[in-house]
Amino acid sequence: MTSQSAAPLRTRLVEQAASDLEENRRRQQELAERITVLKQEEALLADILNLAERYEGFADPSRLPEQLQDEPVVAKAKRVSAETGASRTASKAAASGDAGKAGAKGKSRRPLLGDLLMELLGKHEGPRLAKELRDELLVKHPDRNPTPQVVRNTLEALVAKGRIQRHKQQRSVMYTLVEPDSAG
Repeated sequence: MTSQSAAPLRTRLVEQAASDLEENRRRQQELAERITVLKQEEALLADILNLAERYEGFADPSRLPEQLQDEPVVAKAKRVSAETGASRTASKAAASGDAGKAGAKGKSRRPLLGDLLMELLGKHEGPRLAKELRDELLVKHPDRNPTPQVVRNTLEALVAKGRIQRHKQQRSVMYTLVEPDSAG
C-alpha cells in the first residue's frame, strides 16, 4: 500500500471514529435521561407501595378515603395517590401519623407484605421467583391477595433497602434473603 492510498483510508477511519464517538455520546445522554426518568418512576412506585401497604393494614374500611364499594384496597390506594398529586407528601405525613397511632393502640394489625415475603424467603435455601413467592403467600395467607406486580414491586423495594438480593438467571429474576453478618 502506498502512502497516497493510506491517507484516504486513514481519513475515513478518523471520520468513522469521530462519528462513533459522537453516536456514543448521544446514546450516553439518552441513557442518562432514561435513568433519571426510571428513578423518578421508582420513587413514585415506592410511594404508591407504601401507601397501599398502609391502607392494607386498616381494619376499618370506612377510614379509607373515597373507597368505592367493590374496589380493591390496592387499586384504591393507587388511585388516591395519583389524585392527590402535589399534596401527596402532606397526606402521607398525616397518614403515617394515623397509622402510627393505630399501631400503638394496635388491636389486630396485619403484617406488612414485605415482612411476609421476607419470612417466606427465609424458609428456603435457594433463590425464589416472585411468582413462587406470591403463590406460596396466597396459600399461607388466603386473606392476602396482592397482584403479581405488587409482589414484584415489594421485592424490588426490599432489594433497594438491602434486605434481600436479586439474582438474574437467563430471563428470570430470583430473590434470596440477605444473610445477616455473623460478626453483627
